[in-house]
Amino acid sequence: MATENPPIYMVGGSKGGVGKSFVTLALVDYLRRMEVNVVLVETDTSNPDVMKAVHDEIECGSCDLDDVSGWIDFVNFCDLHPDATVVVNTAARSQAGVAQYGGTLASTLDELARRLVVLWVINRQRDSLELLLRFGATFPNAITHVVRNGYFGSPDKFTLYRDSQLRNAVEAQGQSLDFPDLADRVADELRSQRLSVSKAAEMMHMGERAELLRWRAVCGTMFARVTPHA
Repeated sequence: MATENPPIYMVGGSKGGVGKSFVTLALVDYLRRMEVNVVLVETDTSNPDVMKAVHDEIECGSCDLDDVSGWIDFVNFCDLHPDATVVVNTAARSQAGVAQYGGTLASTLDELARRLVVLWVINRQRDSLELLLRFGATFPNAITHVVRNGYFGSPDKFTLYRDSQLRNAVEAQGQSLDFPDLADRVADELRSQRLSVSKAAEMMHMGERAELLRWRAVCGTMFARVTPHA
């Protein structure tokens, strides 16, 4: 596939509550700090927290991936921003839409001259892995990285993934990544105030800011492994 244009980073997981929004916020923050031109596609149309947090800083689009029109809008948004890296925050309910309509994107990646990079966020339950298998059937050529969310424990706690054949398949072309946990009081403020990471770094009290900057630095080290263009 041609790769003249910047990639599309799709932060997935399908399940609600695995931490996709925080991974998306951290990824957008990292790319902006690396001076990458980045735009956001928000697919959680019922609760667009990420878009509300960053809409003053970057251009955003909203697409409902449960409907074929949303996938058409998604492709058109990417086409309208050929020089921008596209970050996609996927909604928990979009798995059926991916299976039914995801081919709209898969079939246009060559024409868009983009590669699709998936950051699949997991907890320690089996269905996180099963949903990735279904997603991979729609996007077999995507570069997939699995993100173990540290909120659910240290990497050694993710035994289902560690001992799975899926891990071997992922690591044949992608990586297993460890997303750092963020103190609850800081995460709660980010969530409740709908702050971007950069805004929070300016507004939070000293103690909370110190924890946020620690987390931000570890996130940056993680993302540097899978965003070589940055």
